[in-house]
Amino acid sequence: MNNITAVIALFSILFGLFLFKKPDMAIELQRKVYAMINWRIEPISMKKELFNTRLMGLFMFSLGVLAITYIIFF
Repeated sequence: MNNITAVIALFSILFGLFLFKKPDMAIELQRKVYAMINWRIEPISMKKELFNTRLMGLFMFSLGVLAITYIIFF
């Protein structure tokens, strides 16, 4: 169980860093995925969307670090 949790935590850390460092790339990737299923999405305010994406990345990174810390010490 700890191995699976560690892999998920590491993925969360990596994905969180990606969202925090490159929010514009993450948003564009999401737009392309939705376009493949015949949906068009665009944010009302790109400034807010970039901020929210960075915040989500920071949150994911923090949860991943917290999970790794829990695995190591407990």
